[in-house]
Amino acid sequence: MMRQSCVVAGLIVLAGSVLMAQAPATEIYLAPLTSTGTKVTVGRAVNITNNPGYDNQPQFLADSSGLLFSSNRDGVQTDIYRYDIAQKKIAQVISTAENEYSPTLTPDGRTFTTVRGAEQQLWRFTLDGADAGLAWAHQGLIGYHVWVSPTQVATFILGQPATLQLIDLRTGGAEVIESGIGRSLLIRPGRGTVSFVQKPQGAPWMIKEFDAGTKAVTTLTATVDGSEDLTWTPDGAIVMGRGSKLFLWREGASGWTEIADLNRQGVQNISRLTVSPDGKWVAIVTQAPSR
Repeated sequence: MMRQSCVVAGLIVLAGSVLMAQAPATEIYLAPLTSTGTKVTVGRAVNITNNPGYDNQPQFLADSSGLLFSSNRDGVQTDIYRYDIAQKKIAQVISTAENEYSPTLTPDGRTFTTVRGAEQQLWRFTLDGADAGLAWAHQGLIGYHVWVSPTQVATFILGQPATLQLIDLRTGGAEVIESGIGRSLLIRPGRGTVSFVQKPQGAPWMIKEFDAGTKAVTTLTATVDGSEDLTWTPDGAIVMGRGSKLFLWREGASGWTEIADLNRQGVQNISRLTVSPDGKWVAIVTQAPSR
């Protein structure tokens, strides 16, 4: 029997086993954002990682002064780094024997969690890289996660299909909310709901939101065609990328509006992206340029 496999966060998961895979070469670009009313303008995007290896999963700090990201800089080990926007400098935050991916701020903004090691557990660190211990060890493999509250985490759990699960750290329970989801899990500003992309076979992909209090799931809009990564602006708009272009959606809109084409700045095949809490920056993950 042929065994199925999938690739998540630089790992190959094969019939219950986990093997390290060669992560794709990606870069992180940073561009200024300007909002005037409902209009959003994107400034010049600058490559802030400049690394021949893997740079991905940017997460802005709570004060928007910089961002955390996962990076492989020696061809062997993936750790967490921080970019300081004012100083334009990169510093390594974590150096361990394990690989860490998907740095995600906890609700207090003073610590962050990562998907760590072959077991893909959630591990907590302080912002200066001190080990703060295991946050959660799930029976399945956690691909991505977002904190709903200090005691609740929404997670993307690998499987066929992948599922959205709500973990309650107080009880140790994990509730399956939806299946067939994409990797983008975010807290919707001003609502506290969890947005995610559902990817039904043979049908348009849809952006939905989940209310952890009521357990209600609501459909917001179809995604940009073929795209599963999104970010929220502080005032509640969604930004998605496709190719070298960025698109904006606001509630009540009939579709997506193109707001930028970054091709001339070296941005192509946009995947993950995130807007800073103050709304002044967007970090964009893109295929690394030819060297």
